[in-house]
Amino acid sequence: MNWKAHIHSNPKILLGKPVIKGTRISVEFILGLFSEGWTQQQILENYPTLNAESLQAVFAFAAECLKEDVFYTPLLFAEAS
Repeated sequence: MNWKAHIHSNPKILLGKPVIKGTRISVEFILGLFSEGWTQQQILENYPTLNAESLQAVFAFAAECLKEDVFYTPLLFAEAS
């Protein structure tokens, strides 16, 4: 999964937090919904701008960040822009 096609960071959007492209929905927010017990179906129904692939990208992004011991920095997203 190429998460860079779905997630980016812009200092002018949510202070540079990683968001799903085309939205102001942060990776942190989506992970929080899942941690509260929301299902993929519930998220997609409540946030129609998202799709299953963008949700998968959230997990791919989180996995890469944990693997690299990086959570988010402008350098990580510079290549995605």
